Amino acid sequence: MKINPTSDTIYKAVCIAHHFSKEKNSRSITYAMTSPSASSRKVLSKIACNRLQKELVEWQVNPPSGFKHKVTDNLQRWVIEVIGAPGTLYAGETYQLQVDFPEHYPMEAPQVIFIPPAPLHPHIYSNGHICLDILYDSWSPAMTVSSICISILSMLSSSTAKQRPPDNDRYVKNCKNGRSPKETRWWFHDDKV
Repeated sequence: MKINPTSDTIYKAVCIAHHFSKEKNSRSITYAMTSPSASSRKVLSKIACNRLQKELVEWQVNPPSGFKHKVTDNLQRWVIEVIGAPGTLYAGETYQLQVDFPEHYPMEAPQVIFIPPAPLHPHIYSNGHICLDILYDSWSPAMTVSSICISILSMLSSSTAKQRPPDNDRYVKNCKNGRSPKETRWWFHDDKV
């Protein structure tokens, strides 16, 4: 993966993050949310609403093993409980994912983060940001919330060590004020963890 150089620092670690800022012109508020980026969120398109309703029904009929969707009245933000798979470093541990859907989902990837405390993992920062290619550059509209969850559980299950990415402190410091992980340019080069 090629990274365009800028004046920002490039963090070298298991995942390399390169920050850039995005202009956020939209000021519409569609839901009462607490995240700093909530004010820039647009109303979901009809296609996104239909797709999410279909995924929600599928989830209720056939939920992925190890996950529980916490029901709310907000279709644009899902909170999902993740239960560590048996026989792994995370067996029986429970974490929460927050999935925020953009206006043009599924053509655009959702923002997926762990609600702190995030699991100790070489690809998960302490602020909940996840270095996983399908959440960014390798996103496909064919993917679903279920497929994202399965990929995250697989990433957790294959880990051989409970540790933060080597650049965790620097990355988290630079993500103050609610910076979205989608505003980070990730370099994916380690598929062993």
